[in-house]
Amino acid sequence: MSPAPIAQPASVLPKNLWNEKGELQRPASIFRNFISSDPKSQFPAEAGRYHLYVSYACPWAHRTLIVRKLKGLEDIIPFTSVMFHMDIKGETPDETGWKFATTETAEPDLEVTPDPLHPDFRRVRQLYYLADPNYSGRFTVPVLWDKKQNTIVSNESSEIIRMLNTEFNGLLPEKYANVDIYPEHLRSQIDDVNPWHYDDINNGVYKCGLGQTQFAYHGAVTKLFDSLDRVEAQLSQNAEKGSGPYYFGDVLTEVDVRLYVTLVRFDPVYVSLFKTNKKMIRYDLPHVHEYMRRLYWEDLAFKETTIMHHIKGHYFESLTMINPSGVVPEGPLPHILPLQV
Repeated sequence: MSPAPIAQPASVLPKNLWNEKGELQRPASIFRNFISSDPKSQFPAEAGRYHLYVSYACPWAHRTLIVRKLKGLEDIIPFTSVMFHMDIKGETPDETGWKFATTETAEPDLEVTPDPLHPDFRRVRQLYYLADPNYSGRFTVPVLWDKKQNTIVSNESSEIIRMLNTEFNGLLPEKYANVDIYPEHLRSQIDDVNPWHYDDINNGVYKCGLGQTQFAYHGAVTKLFDSLDRVEAQLSQNAEKGSGPYYFGDVLTEVDVRLYVTLVRFDPVYVSLFKTNKKMIRYDLPHVHEYMRRLYWEDLAFKETTIMHHIKGHYFESLTMINPSGVVPEGPLPHILPLQV
């Protein structure tokens, strides 16, 4: 008689995340609706109607928090952050993924609280099942939630930041309505750099850290540092021309938001955990380093949404398949160097 098969724990990382070469293949987001300034649209822009669910640790969710603050949307779109620890594996699928704080584990000053809209919910996955009982994708953040229709508007961060940028302008004071991170005169340039920034840098660090073969890792880490060198060259040219402090000179765009969330995690997390250790930003990419620090120290939208104990706690304590001990390294210190060193 054959022994009974050993039950395998459920994992938040499905096997189809990798191709036959061991390369990470991140699936597309599923919910792709759009809030509109048109009051007759399915999801019209209204104050208090929408709720944003995020993790401070997640770079994609971090994008939305930065833009929310840049646009002065704090009183129009409230948010809740999950706890930084994600359960990668569990006895059942329902025991995996992002989880909400309890009253005992809450950090109210950071909006890390139980779900204020669904007090009995314990995990983000429950939001997805409420929106679609037959949902079979990944349970990611950010989630932009519509309280009136009790459903998810979008879980695609690149599209959420575009909505936040334009669709609520009619509800905002002029100084915030005039903030435009996707300006008409730079759109072609933004659309040109976003794909390789995302593929090689934002997602590139994940391809390095979660690649399952030496071949996959080598390809990803080579592209990552080639692309970081391209960014360094761009910022060096800006400095020579006396333009800056942003990627496109004196105009803050979504490119800066999208780059920053990876750069600020690079030395404290990715260098060691994801093996992106061919260079460190603080020692080897001086213009990138200056650029990242200026965003952090000179703009509260970047500084106040960067919560390093959530960032480091999540990566090192949650991703036990690559850091089995769960030990969180203390350095490099300080995590973000001051502008004058």
